[in-house]
Amino acid sequence: MGATPGRDPGGEIIRPGAAGTPPAFDRVLVANRGEIACRVIRTVRRLGMSVVTVYSEADAGAMHVSLADEAWLIGGAPATESYLRGDAIIDVALRSGAQAVHPGYGFLAENPDFAEACADVGLTFIGPPATAIRAMGDKTAAKALMERAGIPVVPGYHGDAQSLETLREAAIGIGTPLLIKASAGGGGKGMRVVEHLDEFEAALTSARREAAAAFGDDRVLLGRYLERPRHVEIQVFADTHGNVVHLFERDCSIQRRHQKIVEEAPAPGMTPELRRRMGAAAVEAARAVGYVGAGTVEFLLVGDSSFYFMEMNTRLQVEHPVTEFITGLDLVEWQLRVAAGRPLPRRQQELTMRGHAVEVRVYAEQPARGFLPSTGTIEHLRTPEEGPHVRVDTGVRQGDAVTVHYDPLIAKLVVWDDDRPAALRRLRTALAGFEMVGPATNLSMLAAVAAHPAYARADLDTGFVERHKDDLLATPPHAEDALALASLGVLLERRRGAEAAALASEDPWSPWWRNEGWRPNSPPQVVLTLGPKDKPSTILAYPGSGGYRLALPSGTVTAAGELDGSGALTATIGGRRRRVTLVRRGCALTLVDAGLLTELALEDHEAFAVGQEVPGGRLTAPMPGRVLAVMVEAGTAVRRGEPLLTLEAMKMEHTITAPADGTVLNVRFRVDDAVTEGQELIVFESDATGAREARAPAPGAPNAPLAPNAAPAPAAPPIPDAGARTR
Repeated sequence: MGATPGRDPGGEIIRPGAAGTPPAFDRVLVANRGEIACRVIRTVRRLGMSVVTVYSEADAGAMHVSLADEAWLIGGAPATESYLRGDAIIDVALRSGAQAVHPGYGFLAENPDFAEACADVGLTFIGPPATAIRAMGDKTAAKALMERAGIPVVPGYHGDAQSLETLREAAIGIGTPLLIKASAGGGGKGMRVVEHLDEFEAALTSARREAAAAFGDDRVLLGRYLERPRHVEIQVFADTHGNVVHLFERDCSIQRRHQKIVEEAPAPGMTPELRRRMGAAAVEAARAVGYVGAGTVEFLLVGDSSFYFMEMNTRLQVEHPVTEFITGLDLVEWQLRVAAGRPLPRRQQELTMRGHAVEVRVYAEQPARGFLPSTGTIEHLRTPEEGPHVRVDTGVRQGDAVTVHYDPLIAKLVVWDDDRPAALRRLRTALAGFEMVGPATNLSMLAAVAAHPAYARADLDTGFVERHKDDLLATPPHAEDALALASLGVLLERRRGAEAAALASEDPWSPWWRNEGWRPNSPPQVVLTLGPKDKPSTILAYPGSGGYRLALPSGTVTAAGELDGSGALTATIGGRRRRVTLVRRGCALTLVDAGLLTELALEDHEAFAVGQEVPGGRLTAPMPGRVLAVMVEAGTAVRRGEPLLTLEAMKMEHTITAPADGTVLNVRFRVDDAVTEGQELIVFESDATGAREARAPAPGAPNAPLAPNAAPAPAAPPIPDAGARTR
């Protein structure tokens, strides 16, 4: 208490804060969803506080809901009816007894009106004051403020006058290449590059239209478009006692559609002198707006030493984990401490870096189609094992749906090691272990970035993806032994199904349960029709005591292995041992090999019909469509082949039938509901997968196999149980 406030070499004021520090919060409301909500919840819980969260109708089963102590429904699926309803969120906070609101990022995180509304009712907004949000939210005003503070900005026009004549005259003075940028927002919306002045008017009209639609504000600013700049940002933190520090830099140059997809810390090639100058500029920017909490000052770095202020994000950034890895700090914990009125835990000279961290963002999107978002059910999800070197932040689980309502971010994969080359090796290995089947993802593109020579030598700038797109978007090669691996997986699945059915029968020792390819007076032989949809192949499999001999179009190989219930296949093909994953959805089969997907189709009409899965789990939609008719309800007992639901898709009707005798546990949709491809329609339990007393028919009994070759429908789940949760 007797300490004297001072100023350290980093420039921030240090004051003691032990005495009279407000207590920590007892209950915090997390006003977000997805991976950031889950990430914040974990820190809040670790610090001994209880968590309240909110959810939309579409997120009733979401991960963040299950992690919180309480979760409140606030509206429909569209964000405008739920996560953007500040009044509803504040009402929940007050009714639940929360004392503070953490907005995460996105939605209301940078909404000054929401921050003020929280303060008006006595809630602590875990973020900067509304004045700082407003000052930095207006890009034109922010750049003018930075100019007055002596922070370098890109030469350009940041004025209030927005007439076509004024802007055209400013553009002539700036010259080309020219950047038009929305004044009220970011994320690449309302941004256009003008190479020639005769293109200016059309580009301006387009940028204004997009800015108005995205932000409700069509004002723009103009600036010189810098050739091959790097995007380098500084993490800053400030408290209510006047202390401001920076937590070093991140390089976020690899982007698509002006949005980051790869971030790393520290920035490659950063000298101590440049780090000091950029850090000091970022601290000064925070001071200029009276900042409190976590923020990021973003710069464009040109050449070796020239940098220009671009914008300040008044929230926690998506890429904050790389800073946490190199500093060993929890930035959400710092946010909570600052919001509770406590001083920053460390001075500038006490902050150090160790090692190198890289983050990649895994999106449900289609890189080859202009990075269009992809939707649907996540049929299979397996992430790399986490530990001191690998971290996975996600808000989804296997079986969840990626919808059109929210950002398609699936996860952030973050790696750390002693230096950049070692971190990149970690990244390549971790990406190979990241498996997702369902909506399309950018995983193969991220793997291509991690393996690209230009990335390895840190030849970075914001045009990296566009310049190397032919390499990054190339179709990855399929496994040369994909047919052999998939065939072995199907054969092992059938064998497991036959064994399960035998155990459930009155005569488990009957040889007919293990009739794999039996033929009179000939060696056993199983015929599979398998391959790409447009090029199926006939594969002959000859069972033996140690596995199979497979006759493939490319030749004959031996195959043996083990398949577990999750679809993990350990296989030895022609003497080469492999570990892959097989995911089956009806007759569609996906081979996942080192993170790369090979899509195959299995013609197996004895066990499947279009759009169905084998007994014991789920019935899914074969394509996007509309529910035309529902013939059953929960609790209905049905026989194999009985119609359950009819879809209308592409002007055709598709009837989903029962794959076996069993019971309908749940019907997910009603008439006129829209469904996406792969979405679960009906939860079904077959008699064969119930209690053992519900025995499968013995050979010779009614509904038993009619011939030795006709094995019963497998009682075990398909490869794998595609997203079904324990019921």
